[in-house]
Amino acid sequence: MEITAVATQGGYGSSNWVTSYLLMFSDSGRNWKQYRQEDSIWGFSGNANADSVVYYRLQPSIKARFLRFIPLEWNPRGRIGMRIEVFGCAYRSEVVDLDGKSSLVYRFDQNSLSPIKDVISLKFKTMQSDGILLHREGQNGDHITLDLRRGKLFLLINSGETKLPSAHTLINLTLGSLLDDQHWHSVLIQRLGRQVNFTVDVHRHRFHAQGEFSYLDLDYEISFGGIPAPGKSVSFPHKNFHGCLENLFYNGVDIIDLAKQQKPEIITMGNVSFSCSQSQSVPVTFLSPRSYLALPGFSGEDELSATFQFRTWNKAGLLLFSELQLVSGGLLLFLNDGKLKLNLYQPGKFPSDITAGVGLNDGQWHSISLSAKRNHLSVVVDGQVASVASSLGSEQTYSGGTYYFGGCPDNSFGSKCKNPLGGFQGCMRLISVSNKVVDLISVQQGSLGNFSDLQIDSCGITDRCLPNYCEHGGECSQSWNTFHCNCANTGYTGATCHNSIYEQSCESYKHRGNTSGFYYIDSDGSGPLEPFLLYCNMTETAWTVIQHNGSDLTRVRNTNAENPYAGFFEYVASMEQLQATINLADHCEQELTYYCKKSRLANKQDGRPLSWWVGRTNETQTYWGGSLPDPQKCTCGLEGNCIDSQYYCNCDADRNEWTNDTGFLSYKEHLPVRKIVVTDTGRPHSEAAYKLGPLLCRGDRSFWNSASFNTEASYLHFPTFHGELSADVSFFFKTTASSGVFLENLGITDFIRIELRSPAVVTFSFDVGNGPFEISVQSPTHFNDNQWHHVKVERNMKEATIQVDQLLPKTQPAPTDGHVLLQLNSQLFVEISAYFGSGSSVIYNFQENYSFSKNSSSHAASFHGDMKLSREMIKFSFRTARAPSLLLYVSSFYKEYLSVIIAKNGSLQIRYKLNRYQEPDVVNFDFKNMADGQLHHVEINREEGVLFVEIDDNARRQVHLSSGTELSAIKSLVLGRISEYTDVDQETALAGAQGFLGCLSAVQLSHVAPLKAALQPSHPAPVTVSGHVTESSCVSQAGTDATSRERTHSFADHSGTRDDREPLANAIRSDSAVIGGLIAVVIFILLCIAAIAVRIYQQKRLYKRNEAKRSENVDSAEAVLKSELNIQSAVNENQKEYFF
Repeated sequence: MEITAVATQGGYGSSNWVTSYLLMFSDSGRNWKQYRQEDSIWGFSGNANADSVVYYRLQPSIKARFLRFIPLEWNPRGRIGMRIEVFGCAYRSEVVDLDGKSSLVYRFDQNSLSPIKDVISLKFKTMQSDGILLHREGQNGDHITLDLRRGKLFLLINSGETKLPSAHTLINLTLGSLLDDQHWHSVLIQRLGRQVNFTVDVHRHRFHAQGEFSYLDLDYEISFGGIPAPGKSVSFPHKNFHGCLENLFYNGVDIIDLAKQQKPEIITMGNVSFSCSQSQSVPVTFLSPRSYLALPGFSGEDELSATFQFRTWNKAGLLLFSELQLVSGGLLLFLNDGKLKLNLYQPGKFPSDITAGVGLNDGQWHSISLSAKRNHLSVVVDGQVASVASSLGSEQTYSGGTYYFGGCPDNSFGSKCKNPLGGFQGCMRLISVSNKVVDLISVQQGSLGNFSDLQIDSCGITDRCLPNYCEHGGECSQSWNTFHCNCANTGYTGATCHNSIYEQSCESYKHRGNTSGFYYIDSDGSGPLEPFLLYCNMTETAWTVIQHNGSDLTRVRNTNAENPYAGFFEYVASMEQLQATINLADHCEQELTYYCKKSRLANKQDGRPLSWWVGRTNETQTYWGGSLPDPQKCTCGLEGNCIDSQYYCNCDADRNEWTNDTGFLSYKEHLPVRKIVVTDTGRPHSEAAYKLGPLLCRGDRSFWNSASFNTEASYLHFPTFHGELSADVSFFFKTTASSGVFLENLGITDFIRIELRSPAVVTFSFDVGNGPFEISVQSPTHFNDNQWHHVKVERNMKEATIQVDQLLPKTQPAPTDGHVLLQLNSQLFVEISAYFGSGSSVIYNFQENYSFSKNSSSHAASFHGDMKLSREMIKFSFRTARAPSLLLYVSSFYKEYLSVIIAKNGSLQIRYKLNRYQEPDVVNFDFKNMADGQLHHVEINREEGVLFVEIDDNARRQVHLSSGTELSAIKSLVLGRISEYTDVDQETALAGAQGFLGCLSAVQLSHVAPLKAALQPSHPAPVTVSGHVTESSCVSQAGTDATSRERTHSFADHSGTRDDREPLANAIRSDSAVIGGLIAVVIFILLCIAAIAVRIYQQKRLYKRNEAKRSENVDSAEAVLKSELNIQSAVNENQKEYFF
């Protein structure tokens, strides 16, 4: 069947549940394969209790008859307990078994198929690394072949018109790896003319074929499993396919069904069956350097011998150790630098060494046979006898000791096993000891030998270089656990060759102090474009000079509309590189000189252009050097000094003497000039000439693209950050604030964030599904010194790094076999604040109880299906004058909760209840009244049972919680008033009933930003807003006096129910007080109106004065920036906001 999803629960009504497990599948009950999420995640997160359901949608789905759930971890206070539900549907399977000598040939009607279109789909499985899957050819050398070579699929396509010198040039595309694993693999080939789509499993490639490919002259038959009549055109070595084919379709025709019905269109060659035979070999996977397989020898035999096959990516590791019997000593067989080493040692004698093979760590299966008998020592690698040694002396060599494959057990077992180079990680199969085949299923069942950290009846090797995550042509190599990128001669550096070693512009080189000369420029930085060589002219301005092949003066004669002249220009860079360079520059120009003698640029009668040029947009341009993009205009036309005032270009005067139209083309969108066309030199004495200068560019738009954030509520929004596998961010900043978020982008569970954590710490935090990680750079000096600082952050498949200025970069390696895709779906933003009216609330729902059908992916399901928190980071700012107040409340379906409240006495309290049967832990900050109408910052970090709290950067506390370590089955996060009944302590209940009146800013629970989701949703979010909640810049500006610069809201609210024993402090006690108060209010309002009018007049004068200053400095980008900053500073110093 086709299995699309799985769900698990713990044992009913018990404390037995599994917290993580592996999922294996098979179509025969043997040769199991491990299911991997995202092509790298091997484990599934399980349950946190016995009742909740954890649901995973399997993408891609599994086609199998058998599933195996292997528990890895379970509740330490219980036992293994799993209730399992599997979701799926029926799967149709038609199979044919080919034995390496057989094949199927399909002959079809020539009118039934298109010569320019083919669609072929099939699935296959095999243990052989080589074999022809399909072949179709013609009389003139045309052919299409799908060939399995060394476990990879090669699609070979050739047109008879294309003369290909060797088999290597036939290979158009290679996809897949390790396809000889006896598991099903899918193939889809779609050909339409020159366009070909080639798909193997989840890997796809689209390409245009070379040669005369749109029409292939092919015979009207196609063979599957071999080439039945070789010698027509295919001269490369090939073997028939040995394995099974499933659901084989050629242009919609079911080939296997026709073969089963013995239709005349199908010719069966050799022994063909319609059931898939199963391999009897049992592979075993050595998962870690601690893995080993110990098998008993057979005592009394005068020969030590063993045979097996192995495959690995590791260059070194122990393959086999056996201790000699009767005489002391031992035999070591191991890999070293990809070569096989055989070492036989005995005390008092020189060891006998044999080296055999090379490159044996290539992931392919290699066969080993070794034997030691009397004075004869030999090893055979892949059928080749490597060496024979005769230095053993006359003593007999007896077997009978234990054979250790892959590694050695711990010393506590008393073993004499030696392991000089570490354990083996890879797969073995077909193991024989003393010429007797080892039954590995018996080993698995515990009746034979001993083992540790193995997977039996499964080969778990994967190709970590498919796809190749090394960028920019980096060469990928791998070991069992990771891959490595060789970035030599690529022009890039970093773990995945992501970072260019070259600057993006001549302006950048000038800032580094370089002088004029040739430099490599990488105009898109870490993007896909390659660097190229050009000249940088370092005058007062750094000019980028890009040459082309047409810089000499070119003369043109004897042309007309029917016989035009076209001159083409090839630059030292591709058009994509030129476009990136031009887009990055502030200004670009190119001098174009057109000399003419009785050669016009345009026809004066009908305005038809007679000469023109074409830029990078491939559009015809009829304006010339020095002109704006106006049709048929030249410099003299704009300046009014053409030799004939009737025309806008000198050449249009059509005089029988040499003149010219010369100037710089400077409209960036049309540059560079790629082509020039001349058609009016066919009349007597008519002649033209042109000369095109190099493309010149100056400036770098990335240097002064700055923005100022004047309040903590300031932010910028950008489109979603796309960097699923590899991404980098760099920017300059300067500030006087002690903390703040530079940028943030969120997904369902994934996020990235760069922030100034404290005056001397910049932090990069992220989560790609493996849990949140943080990397921080700490400086000996403060970053908030109002000077520019440079931040560079990179995250890729192997690691995440952050560097600030010239401080040492900090690195966080990526976990092995963890999540790799960074999935974001919101806009980039920086902080948001909200004003809460009386009785209002924001509720962010994490999940509905036991509901999992809404989840669209396993990624989402793993978050929402059973969310539990063993750690969290909470940050927010608030301002209120009401006590008691509820600031934040996180609820659970199991009566666990977290609350942050202001108590009746104004103290801030944090309450954790992590066990429903215990009282909550209470952390009380009573050093001041927090309901004082001032802005306060709160940061809470919990690591299981340890809590760290910081208030306003000056009150810090560490507390050990006693109620538990996990907050399980998270239900919702509440800001403001709790509107439904909850089983909480009395203080939290009182604060929840009162709610919150005031301002909350930058609320963040780990990666969740509830205010942003509520007030600026970029997609539907599980948020409920009730009452009056509005976006508001209600926090004070950094570095200013809060009483004079902040927007002030009245927090007085006397309409609510109050305790009669606590009368209002400001209650009005007499009528005279009321009258006096009203008079005072009227006078105050009149004074405020007068003050506002004066301020408005001052601001207008100030704005005009600063605008005048700014206009005087427009030629200097740096001066403009400084002017803008001065204006902002001046305005801030003179503006106040009032709230009535």
